[in-house]
Amino acid sequence: MSYATVRDELAKAAADAGREETDVTLIVVSKTHPIEAILDVYDQGHRDFGENRAQELARKVAELPEDIRWHMVGPLQRNKVRLVRDVVTLLHSMDGPKLARAWARPGLPSPPALLQVNIGSEAQKMGVEPAEAVASFDAVQGIGVELVGLMAIPPNVAEPDRSREYFRQLREIRDELAANGRPGLELSMGMSNDFGIAVEEGSTMIRVGRAIFGPRLS
Repeated sequence: MSYATVRDELAKAAADAGREETDVTLIVVSKTHPIEAILDVYDQGHRDFGENRAQELARKVAELPEDIRWHMVGPLQRNKVRLVRDVVTLLHSMDGPKLARAWARPGLPSPPALLQVNIGSEAQKMGVEPAEAVASFDAVQGIGVELVGLMAIPPNVAEPDRSREYFRQLREIRDELAANGRPGLELSMGMSNDFGIAVEEGSTMIRVGRAIFGPRLS
């Protein structure tokens, strides 16, 4: 694919779901890819980029234009918080109270975050269990982190459409939170192989790298 093709597919998926393309933020995930590749997409007018590794994000922030909106989309260790907290627009991978305490700064603002839900209850993935998501949302906010939505990475499945059930589960958690007085929350779900399905199921943010840049370089 390419950046233009991904935009076209996003527009089609949104239209098929009765939504506007502007309802969904495309986050171009540039992990392992060089500055030149990022600038090519930037020059096409894109501004939302994501990284998985704190040190790589910090390095790229220093080398790229200041008007880029950076998203931390990968696991974040507490000892790496200082590398990204002052330069990101949004943390997608808030995984519970321990990280929340490192992210929050008493008396000073920190960027907002999304609560990561381990939607497939996979041992190798970070995030809170689906059954604990509402309580965890309250706990993290109680620590002082501004949560603006939910994020999930569904299990790796052979057929992209099999991700649909997981996207629906995350949307249902969002709906439960809305019913409890937290409307308008973001849903960060959908990647290169399944973002069209995620948009159909209500995603407001998709994280796409491979479909734009090709395979990781390392």
